[in-house]
Amino acid sequence: MLNGMKHGALTILPLALGAAVYGFAFGLLAAQVGFPSWGVGLMSASVHAGSSQIVAVEQFATTGTVLGAVLAGAALNLRYVGMIASLSDVLVGLSWRWKILAIHVTGDENWALTMAERAKSTDVGAAFLLGSGFVMISVWTASTVAGAATGAVLPDLERFGLGFAFTAAFIAMARGVWRGRSQALPWVTAAGATVATVSLGVPQAYGIVVGALIGLAACALMRRKSVAVA
Repeated sequence: MLNGMKHGALTILPLALGAAVYGFAFGLLAAQVGFPSWGVGLMSASVHAGSSQIVAVEQFATTGTVLGAVLAGAALNLRYVGMIASLSDVLVGLSWRWKILAIHVTGDENWALTMAERAKSTDVGAAFLLGSGFVMISVWTASTVAGAATGAVLPDLERFGLGFAFTAAFIAMARGVWRGRSQALPWVTAAGATVATVSLGVPQAYGIVVGALIGLAACALMRRKSVAVA
């Protein structure tokens, strides 16, 4: 178990360094909209989902609506349902406490790395996932707190264009999950539904939820058609 965790911890380090830069930028901007460093750290440790944290903070800062911020963040985290389901074989044999802990520390980076390493060797399992997850959540939390502490004593960072970090982060994440034109339907329908909802005067947070649901429906339709053809 310990050897597997060590292997996961060491293998994830390059990805963790990249997440640290992203986390520091998030902490900076969260501090600029009024979040204290302890609040940012608590959010990072308990939520551990960068994209949803960004949306939640941005929505709360612009609208002041807690429910809208929560719904927007939850919509972005719907992908974790499928990700955790794919780990059913990896988590076999763990107690329910360890399973809950493993699920909590699972993020995009260590999930993808675990699945990639497991494809090479079936010996890679829960220990690797846990070791890499512990590193990721520790680095993410520490970097966001450091960013928030720094942002609290700096002038308005929007003047230096750092407010674009939110948008840039989402562009990078979107490019990472793009799988070609054959998978464009969910993207187009989700974007169209979101724009249409916001155009009607509905708060942006709810527009994200609507777009996510429509995108999921499009995915389900595509999958059903592919099964029917097969």
